[in-house]
Amino acid sequence: MSETNAIQEISLIANQLPLVVLQDINQRIGDWLSSGGNENDSYIKQQLRFAKRFVKD
Repeated sequence: MSETNAIQEISLIANQLPLVVLQDINQRIGDWLSSGGNENDSYIKQQLRFAKRFVKD
């Protein structure tokens, strides 16, 4: 089994996020990638940490 990256982890919890939060994360990641950022950059991992704050255990 391959290791999941931060974007994949976000997609796994997306259904547990408020829509406005998911839209914000999606916009930020899209902007990051379109400006030359990489899927494995710490900025993407920061977005995952942000998303996890909204997920109830």
